[in-house]
Amino acid sequence: MSGVELSNVIKKYGETQVIHGIDLAIGDGEFAVFVGPSGCGKSTLLRMIAGLEETTSGRIDIGGADVTRADPADRGVAMVFQTYALYPHMTVRENMGFGLRMTGHPKPEIDSKVDEAARILQLDELLDRKPAALSGGQRQRVAIGRAITRGPEVFLFDEPLSNLDAELRVEMRVEIARLHKEIGATMIYVTHDQVEAMTLADKIVVLRKGRIEQVGAPLDLYRDPDNRFVAGFIGSPSMNFLDATARDGALHVPALGGTLDVPQTLPGDGRALSLGLRPEHLWLEDGDTFTVDLTEALGGVSYAYLKAADGTRLIVEERGDTRAKIGDRVALGVDPAKTMLFDAETELRIR
Repeated sequence: MSGVELSNVIKKYGETQVIHGIDLAIGDGEFAVFVGPSGCGKSTLLRMIAGLEETTSGRIDIGGADVTRADPADRGVAMVFQTYALYPHMTVRENMGFGLRMTGHPKPEIDSKVDEAARILQLDELLDRKPAALSGGQRQRVAIGRAITRGPEVFLFDEPLSNLDAELRVEMRVEIARLHKEIGATMIYVTHDQVEAMTLADKIVVLRKGRIEQVGAPLDLYRDPDNRFVAGFIGSPSMNFLDATARDGALHVPALGGTLDVPQTLPGDGRALSLGLRPEHLWLEDGDTFTVDLTEALGGVSYAYLKAADGTRLIVEERGDTRAKIGDRVALGVDPAKTMLFDAETELRIR
């Protein structure tokens, strides 16, 4: 049993509160990803679980035991940092076994655990090298291997791939997913990268200003967000938002030049709303409502960036090449069944 449970967890620095009463349960063997904008508290929350930040109030349980005031070494967790933190004068084998040597484990046991971690991470041929002779991806695998040798109940990852180039990020993302499948441990992962969150997580925790906005499976959050913040944060490119008003039972959308029939039950007349439109649910049509401001051709998909007369901007995703050219005047096709409505004041979803 290695689940993690947070109960009304609060963190203050003096009079400044940065974590506001977090309640969260991460099941045994789950892969949970914390996402949110810079300064939302995701790394602080991870460090509180690790014991590297003191918990002001509330309770943290790991494997059913209260570890709120326990030392980091007694929590049964291992943390993988963004900066690898390898000892340059030690070999890969020595780096991976260092923690076990410091806790007095016998050499045969250390060698066995290091060999097993090296097998899982395909580091067998690198055990006698020093960090300077390794690539960035190999160094990160060594850092993960060092965590594996400790046999923790919970793995904690703090933006571990942010220092790698695009190709290595993909490679290491696959490695981490494979690692989770093979060892089945509970993992908590902090990232600002949409692709990492969507592809790795069993459960995504969206944070803003030290509070949880929504928790759920990646595609559930993408398809059914509770509020405008989650809708705009989950998904790349981000969701488009247009100002709208409910009037006479219809949705008036100035940027689209008229009204739009939507399946949602509209609130009372005059209510200010925000209409959410995913780029892949839009298409270009002949017309004179928007100007094509920019196009991007990525091969499999293309993006057309549109600007309305009032300055409103949108992104439209097209399969393959786009027929649009910069400066073209176009209209926008919308699938009403794919629209989302949010209250402009509260930002809550209107279903």
